[in-house]
Amino acid sequence: MKFSKFAQALSKWTGNPKTFVVAVLLICVWAVTGPFFHYNDTWQLIINTSTTIITFLMVFLVQNTQNRDTDELHIKIDELLRVTKDAQNAVLSLDNLDQKELHALRKKYKAMGDREDTDHTQPFPACDADVVMDKSESATDH
Repeated sequence: MKFSKFAQALSKWTGNPKTFVVAVLLICVWAVTGPFFHYNDTWQLIINTSTTIITFLMVFLVQNTQNRDTDELHIKIDELLRVTKDAQNAVLSLDNLDQKELHALRKKYKAMGDREDTDHTQPFPACDADVVMDKSESATDH
């Protein structure tokens, strides 16, 4: 079985509310057994070691699942950009930009959004880019 399939299945299982309840019950059982073991070092070591190991392994599981989900979202957004007529296809290759370039591009899009009076009843609000597009289309029509 591939690791990604294993990670997906395990993350679904660990994200289940029933699994959370089982974990809480195990901690309660451990806490109740404290007086029987006189709260000794071995009793404490059991919970410390088990939670540390589980946390360590869950980091890799969560990271794998998050990477997969991020890749899926990028592909879906890339496809939407590809088929949208007025989309800037240059943003399809954002993976190649460094953090400084991404920050500058984000500031540019934020400024564009701040300048717009958005009418949420319209599917695509008008913006300055539309005026430029209209002028270039009418120039090529002649």
